[in-house]
Amino acid sequence: MIDGLSKYWGDTLALSAVSFRVAPGEVVAVLGASGSGKSTLFRCAARLSEPSSGRVSIGGVELTAAETRRRGRGAIGVVFQQFNLVPSHSALTNVLLGRLADTPGWRGLFGLFSAEDRRRAGRALDDVGLADKANCLVRELSGGQQQRVAVARVFAQAPVAVFADEPTSSLDPLLSDTVLKLLRDYGQQRRVPVLMNLHSVESARKFADRVLGLRGGELVADLRAVDLTANAVARIYGAPAEVSP
Repeated sequence: MIDGLSKYWGDTLALSAVSFRVAPGEVVAVLGASGSGKSTLFRCAARLSEPSSGRVSIGGVELTAAETRRRGRGAIGVVFQQFNLVPSHSALTNVLLGRLADTPGWRGLFGLFSAEDRRRAGRALDDVGLADKANCLVRELSGGQQQRVAVARVFAQAPVAVFADEPTSSLDPLLSDTVLKLLRDYGQQRRVPVLMNLHSVESARKFADRVLGLRGGELVADLRAVDLTANAVARIYGAPAEVSP
C-alpha cells in the first residue's frame, strides 16, 4: 500500500522512505509526537499532497500515477480533524457530498442526486445514530454530531480505504470512543483498510489492530496494538512513558 514514501517541505525532509501494508479489514493507528511526520504521511497517502518519491496503491491502483489520481481520490474516504462540512447545509446534504465521485458532473453541480444516493446517505446517517438529524443544518449540531456526519459522509462514499487524521482531537473521551468504534467497525465489517492518525496511546491500543510509530519522519515501530508497551511508546516518542496494563 505504501512503498518508500518520502516528502520534502522545501529543504526539510518530513517523511523518509516509509513503507508498510494495511490488509483488508485491518485498523492501523499511527502514533508520533508533533513534527514526527504523521500529518505529512496522511496528506501524501490520501493524495492531498504530492509525495517527493514513493508509491501509494490501493487495490492495485497506484494513486501517485497521474492517470489514476482522480479514480484513486474517489476511492478514498477521508475524515479530517475539523470535519470539513458545509455549515449552512443539512446533515443529509453533507453526507450526499460523499457520492460526488460516482455522480455525473452536471448532476453533482446542481445537487441532483439519485434516489439510490439518497437512500445510501440516509442509511449512513442511521449507521452513525443520526437518522433523526438528517434535515438539521450542520451548524445546529454539536461537535460530536458534526464529526459523526463527517463519518457518515465517508460511509456513503463506500470507499475502498479510509484515512482519518486525528478524527477525535476536538472531542471528549466518550465521543472519541464512539467515533473510533464507528471507524473500526466499518473497516472490519466491510473488509476495508483503515489508517488513523491518533494522539492517544490508549485509543490506539483500544481500537487498532496494529500500531505504526513515526519519529523524525521515519518509521520506528510496527507492532500489534496489544504489544504497545511502555518501552515501545518510549521508542516512538523518544521519552519514557507510562502505559496502563
